[in-house]
Amino acid sequence: MSLCIYGQALTSRLLIGSALYPSPEVMKKSIVASGSQVVTLSLKRQNPLARSGDKFWRYIQAIVQQNQGFLLPNTAGCKSAKEAITLAKMSRELFQTDWIKLEVIGDDYNLQPDPVELLIATEQLLADGFKVLPYCTDDLVICQRLYALGCQVIMPWASPIGTGKGLMNPYNLASIRQRLPDATLILDAGIGKPSDACIAMEMGFDGVLLNSAIALADNPVLMAQAFASAMSAGESAYIAGIMQERQTAHASTPTLDRPFWHHPEQSS
Repeated sequence: MSLCIYGQALTSRLLIGSALYPSPEVMKKSIVASGSQVVTLSLKRQNPLARSGDKFWRYIQAIVQQNQGFLLPNTAGCKSAKEAITLAKMSRELFQTDWIKLEVIGDDYNLQPDPVELLIATEQLLADGFKVLPYCTDDLVICQRLYALGCQVIMPWASPIGTGKGLMNPYNLASIRQRLPDATLILDAGIGKPSDACIAMEMGFDGVLLNSAIALADNPVLMAQAFASAMSAGESAYIAGIMQERQTAHASTPTLDRPFWHHPEQSS
């Protein structure tokens, strides 16, 4: 099954960031190894007047094209709706895309999104024709509000950006998935290891976006491959149907000291 972002079908459910890698070459090999078709890019890397970021942008663009993918500009570092809207409009000019990963940070300590400013920016950008992918906390009501505004894709966090703490509140995340069955939900931020991504996919999330977990690994390329495998395993498990947890033990063989194929009920 494919991931769908505003009508665009993608074969990979893993979205990957382009920061923190030890070198551009390692970044390139990691992105290719992950199989990701969506690469995020911070507008802070671009100077629209001096065009100083063109070389870096073109380098990432070439990598993305190799995977037949897409750039996803973001508004990382913005602290108000006005600032985020301005950067989003700049991104549309620079990168020729109406996709925008919308981030409006409300707290510098844990980089928690500002829900009020986020909703304001989302409404205005959607009205201006943007395809908004809002980054938010694992707050069900905020996610519902974003979906009601018209966001087809919503990106709740697993835990604060860069912490690697994984899924801190599985109950909240499961509630969002259950209450918004038709929304495309991509878990974003706080993923620390492949098993975190696998759990998210087992829960029924549509995708995962991460950066630090791969970029800061001892071997980013190998870690990118590990995440790709984990995503596939989690998706397969969700489709297969995971058994329900039980309060008591249940023997896996029907009769003590007797193989199940010798049991009378099995012989007919």
